[in-house]
Amino acid sequence: MKKLLGIILTASLCIGTMSGCSGKKTITIYSSAEDYRNEHARQMLNKQFPEYKIDLVDTDTGTLAAKIASEGKESDADIILELETTYLEKVSDSLATLDSVDFSVFEDDYVPASHKYTPWLLMSGTIIVDKKALSDKGLDVPASYDDLLKPEYKGLISMPNPKTSGTGYIFLLNMVNERGEDAAFEYFDKLAQNMCGQGFTTSGSGPVKALLQKEAAIGLGMTFQAATEITNGADFELLFFEEGAPYTTYSSAVISGKETDEDVMKVFNYIISDVSPEDKKLYNPEKIYKNQDSKMENFPENIPYGNMEGIRDINLKESLLDKWNH
Repeated sequence: MKKLLGIILTASLCIGTMSGCSGKKTITIYSSAEDYRNEHARQMLNKQFPEYKIDLVDTDTGTLAAKIASEGKESDADIILELETTYLEKVSDSLATLDSVDFSVFEDDYVPASHKYTPWLLMSGTIIVDKKALSDKGLDVPASYDDLLKPEYKGLISMPNPKTSGTGYIFLLNMVNERGEDAAFEYFDKLAQNMCGQGFTTSGSGPVKALLQKEAAIGLGMTFQAATEITNGADFELLFFEEGAPYTTYSSAVISGKETDEDVMKVFNYIISDVSPEDKKLYNPEKIYKNQDSKMENFPENIPYGNMEGIRDINLKESLLDKWNH
């Protein structure tokens, strides 16, 4: 009977600690980064910390934001690797103040006064064009956002939905800043008529995927993702219209209460010191560190960044998304 009770207690302990039977402590990390970037981060972390079980969970921006907003300090997450900064501002009460982090290494514009998250990624958007696909249809390469409304581009354009994608939202906010709210929504109502497939994509990666699959000839997508596909052989051209490139930042954080866990902070500090710079070197050279000098093949130089006033204003974002009806 005692032996049976011991087995039951041991099994309960294993279930309760998740990694109790393996002898390894679990560090749980959530990230909204692309799966291939998460996989590289996972490999680096597993190599650096064989003594831990690194549970890096892939998710999308909206799901991760909702999770942290709902669970707060009781979240099973220890670390957030990448989440759009606006959402981290919204859940800042559930984040730890990072007193041990040296914020002076980051570009000042991206450092929060609260010191509750660290810059992880500067992500710009671009107009991605498959020139051959347009040429085959006897169509010109568009030279402006208004060109995208022309009827000849019907069914050829792909853009992420701002409600589910940070990439989609930056295009919306940039247009609001440039033309005013009413004119911006009127513009996207018209652009919706030229969307390919089922309309606006749920993911920021959707437009590039649609271009690769020849479902679209023009995409409003991520600069670094498009540049990567050009390096991989895609015949794309990247355009920046008069309004400039929309952009946002993504950041990393520790859930409040976990900052006292030395193991969690050891992993988080390694993410800042090694994983993030490596991610910039391999996938997106846009500058977040003051001493960053990363280059990437086929990545455009001197990007003309657009007007992104209000990009960290969660109330503005929620107000705009409430009005989005696509």
